[in-house]
Amino acid sequence: MPTTRAVRDVVFVDGVRTPFGKAGPKGIYAETRADDLIIKVIRELLRRNPSLPPERVDEVAIAATTQIGDQGLTIGRTAALLAGLPKTVPGFAIDRMCAGAMTATTTVASGIAFGAYDVAIAGGVEHMGHHPMGEGVDPNPRFVAEKIVDTSALVMGMTAENLHDRFPEITKERCDAFAAASQRKYGEALAAGKISPDLVSVATRSAEQGWGLATADEPPRPGTTAESLAGLKTPFRPHGRITAGNAAGLNDGATGCILAAEDVAISLGLPVKMRLVSFGFVGVEPEVMGYGPVPSTEKALAKAGLSIDDIGLFELNEAFANQVLAFLDHFGIKDDDPRVNPYGGAIAIGHPLASSGVRLMTQLARQFAEHPEVRYGVTAMCIGIGMGGTVIWENPRWIGEASK
Repeated sequence: MPTTRAVRDVVFVDGVRTPFGKAGPKGIYAETRADDLIIKVIRELLRRNPSLPPERVDEVAIAATTQIGDQGLTIGRTAALLAGLPKTVPGFAIDRMCAGAMTATTTVASGIAFGAYDVAIAGGVEHMGHHPMGEGVDPNPRFVAEKIVDTSALVMGMTAENLHDRFPEITKERCDAFAAASQRKYGEALAAGKISPDLVSVATRSAEQGWGLATADEPPRPGTTAESLAGLKTPFRPHGRITAGNAAGLNDGATGCILAAEDVAISLGLPVKMRLVSFGFVGVEPEVMGYGPVPSTEKALAKAGLSIDDIGLFELNEAFANQVLAFLDHFGIKDDDPRVNPYGGAIAIGHPLASSGVRLMTQLARQFAEHPEVRYGVTAMCIGIGMGGTVIWENPRWIGEASK
C-alpha cells in the first residue's frame, strides 16, 4: 500500500539580502562575483539561525535569469558547497526570469508540504553588470516569423509602453508620482531602521580603490520628486512614457530565505514569520507582460478562498510604475494606499531580476510583525515573456477578528 501523506503547513523562517548595487563598471559589485553574493546570503541565514543544524537543510534552490559565467554551473549546488553546507546537502538552479526566487520558494515549499523536505533554502542572484538580460540568448526566429509574439514582447521596456497603450488612464504623470512616492517611502523606512536589519554586508574589491564594504543599497535617489522626473528621456519610444525614473534600474544583488514545515520549525526553535497560504502563476500576452500579476493574484485568491478585501498588505514588485498601477486599478485600490509597498519598492531599491521575489517576502515578513491586525498579505510580480506570479501569506502574529 502506498504511504498516505498529509499536506503540511509551510512557513517562512527568515530572509536576508545583500545591499542592491547599480549594474555596470562603476557599481559597488563591479569586481565582485555573482556567486559570492549568494554565498554570503546563505552563510548569513545560517549565522542568524544557529538552532538550525546545517545538515538539516534538505535542499538549496537558487534562481538566476542568466545562468552562465559566475552565476551558472547549477548555482544552488555550487553556492551551497562554497557556503560551507555539508556535501550531503543537494541544490539546483531555477529560472523564471524576474520571478526566479519566487519560483524557487514555491517549488521547495511544495516539496515541504508534500513531505519530501523538512527545511530548505531558496533565493536568487542576478549580476546584471556581468550578465545583462538576454546575454547569450538566441530567440527562435519563429517567434516573429510566425507572429507568435510581437517584436516588442522581447524588450521589457517596450512591453511597458504597450501597457500604457492598453490603459490610457495610466498616465505618465501618475507613474512619475508613484515613482517619487516609492523613493520617499524607502527613505522613510531606511531612516526608521526598517531596511538595514535584513541586509548582510558584503566585502567588495576594486583594482583602483582596494577593498570596500557594501552596507547600503546603491540605487535609491533621495529627494526625487514627480517634477524632477517629468523631463527624463523615454528610451523605448519617442515621446513615450517609460523613463529611468519610473522604472526599476539595472542592478546586482542576491536574496535568500529559509522555509520549513511549521512543526519542524517549532521543534528546532526557529522563528515563524509567515505561513504560506497559496500561490499562482499564469501566462498573459507577452506584449503586455506587466499585466501578469492581475490574473495570478486572482488565481491565488481563488485557490485560497479569499477575496482582495482580505488582503491587508501588498508587496508588489515595481519593475515599472505602470504595471503596479494596472494592478491597483483592476482591484480598485488607490495609487497611494498605505497597504501597498510601505517601504517603497524596486523603483527605489532596485530589481536584480531573479532575486527580487524573496526581497518582497522578507519585507512583508517585517511588516507582518509591525501589524498584528493584518492577517493576509500578498507578494506579486510581473514576469518577462508574459507571466505573473503571486504568493499569499498569513501573519502568524494575527490577533484575531476582534482587532478589526
